[in-house]
Amino acid sequence: MVDRHRLLLVDADVQLLADLGDRLQRDGFDVTTARSGRAALAALDAAWPDLVILDLMIRGMSGEHLAARIKRRADIPIIVLSAISDAQTKVNLISRFAEDYVTKPFDGDELVARIRRVLTRLSERIPHQELDLGPDLTLILRRREAIVDGTAVGLSPNEARFLAALAANAGEAVSTERLLARVWGDADGADPAYVWVIVRRLRRKIERDPARPRHLVTEKRGGYRLVSAI
Repeated sequence: MVDRHRLLLVDADVQLLADLGDRLQRDGFDVTTARSGRAALAALDAAWPDLVILDLMIRGMSGEHLAARIKRRADIPIIVLSAISDAQTKVNLISRFAEDYVTKPFDGDELVARIRRVLTRLSERIPHQELDLGPDLTLILRRREAIVDGTAVGLSPNEARFLAALAANAGEAVSTERLLARVWGDADGADPAYVWVIVRRLRRKIERDPARPRHLVTEKRGGYRLVSAI
């Protein structure tokens, strides 16, 4: 059976939470709702969602502040659902926190299509499960964390996406070009040197001996591979 994607819906409007929550459940999602920033963070701690749908006008803290706190905890995609239609607000939120921005009033079919599009586009980004690569290394990429010889080591969003792109290919080599596309997308000035820099940085974090990597290895014919050393 295919796992249902988990959504966290955050909005101060009780009726919207009920109506939209029911709609999304019918469309095959598992939905948790929250009316305030504090409730949303508690829900986040209880179970990591695959995607957050967030209104900007919520109780206790601004939606923007909540989005920033979510992104500090994990690289979870966010769709803003808001009555604020100002173009600059949209640009700021998408550039800083959000994968997409939907203006209220909204069409339910369109919102579901946007949710599915984001989830599909990011399907290789962050695996759900922990990745046990040996007695010395476990990756918990949704929390942007590596456990190296029993010690937790933080990962940046790009580092987590980079490792996830390798993990999605089951030990096969992934080319520099594909890694650039997966991790940096359409970023201006993305250069193959970015890959070399992030590999060097990651080896310092996750390898016992960065000069003799066991897990993040370079392929002779090009590209990189994530290897289990169990």
